[in-house]
Amino acid sequence: MYVCAKFSALYDWWNEQFASDGALVTVLKQRVRANVLAMHAILTVRPDALFIQSESAERFHAAEPQAMAETAMMNERRCLSLDLNYGRQIGADMLRYVLDNGMSMDEYDFFMHRSLKQHCTRGTDYYLTNEHHVRTDGCLSGAGDVFGYAVIGRQYYERYRLPMMHTETNGRGAAPRIDEPDWLHRQWLSARNLHSCGVPVLGFTRYSLTDRIDSDIALRHKPATLTPYGLFDLDRNIRPVGEAYRQMIARWRGVLPSQSMCLELPVALPEASA
Repeated sequence: MYVCAKFSALYDWWNEQFASDGALVTVLKQRVRANVLAMHAILTVRPDALFIQSESAERFHAAEPQAMAETAMMNERRCLSLDLNYGRQIGADMLRYVLDNGMSMDEYDFFMHRSLKQHCTRGTDYYLTNEHHVRTDGCLSGAGDVFGYAVIGRQYYERYRLPMMHTETNGRGAAPRIDEPDWLHRQWLSARNLHSCGVPVLGFTRYSLTDRIDSDIALRHKPATLTPYGLFDLDRNIRPVGEAYRQMIARWRGVLPSQSMCLELPVALPEASA
């Protein structure tokens, strides 16, 4: 929800092709509302349904002292879709931001009273491009993995207290391009680190299964350029990272069941928490 809204309404890339705070809030509130209503509709048919909201696990770092206030706002705004989706009360500054940019109090109250958090697992996508330096003029540049997934993942867990999955990763965004099996190994160790520290990490996914077209430019144009980040190429030949992933699964499959945390999901059915 957050990535689609940001690319469509703040970066002028996708769908609506706007670039303003008002457009961002408008697109975001509609996407999250649609998600919440869809979950409610599904639960009328499958009351035991579980939902994984996969969002970009981001972090902004102030590059200069004068950028600290803007950086703090960006770090709150990155969580807005999930705050609304899970019915988490947002802070005073962020509440003022959404009200000033097109959200009504009735719309805000909808999110606070329709939460289905007990049915959710928090999905976290992490790439090398997920951490950003913020300059005084608000411009962003890549920061690399300053904190890394283990630190940022824990921050998201402490905010929402939900079971987690590492739902997307690969080495895109690195220049020069990094060794994909090494990046895979580092992300797996980060997820394992979170798990060993008591965070209920339920799954790990390396993205994507096959190579893609134009994902390096976020599908903004149509040059039909191959982006070779798949576990397999488009002819279904396994890549070294695919082989590394297969070996990792084989090595760990006998250990993980004995270390899994006992969880009953959903945490509670609606009638049990009424």
